[in-house]
Amino acid sequence: MATGFSPSLVDQTHTLLQALTTSPYPDLPSPESVPRRASVALVIRIQPSYSHWPPPRGTPSTSTPRGLETFFSQPWTHHGSPEILFIKRAARKSDRWTSHIALPGGRRDPTDADDAAAAVRETWEEVGLDLTAYGIACGNLPQRLVTTHWGKKPLMVLCPYVFLLTTHEIPPLRLQPTEVAATHWVPLRSLLAPSQRTVAFEDVSSRLANQETGVRKWMLSLILGKMMFAAIGLLPTESLHSAETPAPEAAAAAVQVQDNRHTPPTYYSRTTALASRVYRSDLFDQFPVAPKEGPLHLWGLTLGVVADFLDLVPPHHALTLWTYPTFTPLDVRFWVWLLTYRFKERKRAELQAGSAVLHKPTFGGASESLANSAVLVDRPTTTSSTVEVEGERPDETGFHGLGTGSAVGDMKSRKAAVATMLEGYYDIVRRAVGVALLGRAGVLALVLLWAWRRWKWRTGGLGR
Repeated sequence: MATGFSPSLVDQTHTLLQALTTSPYPDLPSPESVPRRASVALVIRIQPSYSHWPPPRGTPSTSTPRGLETFFSQPWTHHGSPEILFIKRAARKSDRWTSHIALPGGRRDPTDADDAAAAVRETWEEVGLDLTAYGIACGNLPQRLVTTHWGKKPLMVLCPYVFLLTTHEIPPLRLQPTEVAATHWVPLRSLLAPSQRTVAFEDVSSRLANQETGVRKWMLSLILGKMMFAAIGLLPTESLHSAETPAPEAAAAAVQVQDNRHTPPTYYSRTTALASRVYRSDLFDQFPVAPKEGPLHLWGLTLGVVADFLDLVPPHHALTLWTYPTFTPLDVRFWVWLLTYRFKERKRAELQAGSAVLHKPTFGGASESLANSAVLVDRPTTTSSTVEVEGERPDETGFHGLGTGSAVGDMKSRKAAVATMLEGYYDIVRRAVGVALLGRAGVLALVLLWAWRRWKWRTGGLGR
């Protein structure tokens, strides 16, 4: 593990957390048809450096800090590395985000005082981390309306909240086995690294036709292939896996086969007959090895939330490294690129002009003014308290959770940059898919017409 972390990243994190605390994003009211709300916790810790370890908790010279200024005034924090806590969700058939990398959180209960309380409770229930005892609330990130089927079906309002752990000495995490398969602490510097940017593939048929099975679902998958989403490859510094998390049926069967291969000491005994040894070998691949766990990819809904946070951290290139979702088939990808080209250029111009992106704080030190560090410019404001504004619609995350932030009343200008990037994108994607399918139908019709004419010409020639 590398040492010598850049102290400036800690200072930038301090300034950003102070800005989010003093200037939080507004609440997004739930539409009448979508009463469901959920909260997630973006938990940050400062992992100490080996050469600058903090004194043990409880010594006369230490006490639990209760404020950002007090915490970051400790000398050891300036030599540490900011890290974010992620969870890997347990594999469940009924879970839309099964086995995905996510932030701790879940649905708000009627007993929760507010959305922030839901984030605190869910974090405790899922990973056993008490944010009220070991953390400081540091404001929130833009709230968003999560939708499916390319924005056609609203699911819930998602509310992300930011917390900072005030001590590195926390009790061991206790993972809820039916909800969480593993936890991972990932350095902020690796999330910002361009080398960690990659893509994730998602089966389109599983999202466009959740109720479809059999031939129709297979046809959808054959026609549209997979969607390619921007992703970040995670490099955890510390991981914890739940030994009690139930494995999927297929994986459990594979694990059982793997266990059966190696448990009996005489399974590959030298005294075994040659024919039996050949049969029991992997010559015919009758004993497949259990699949290994794939790479940890952050994408989709959680990436949309985290990208809002990352873009506030210098060098502010989280969005320039981000790519628009597209498809694997070349013809569909071509039409998506062609029809969205002007759209992307317009969005890029908006971001470069600063008309729809957050002011970047001047991270010269914690003493600088932070009051306007998260305020937008060149955007008209309104005193309306409703969610919908003339000419615009409530912010949605679009297909599979990638998408937008909040836009409420006189805080309309307080909008996430990711929201601006994707606002209206999936409407064009739907048209591009339709054009691509019409193009395929046209090519197929031309091929059939050519084949029919050729057949008629041959049969006519043979008849003369």
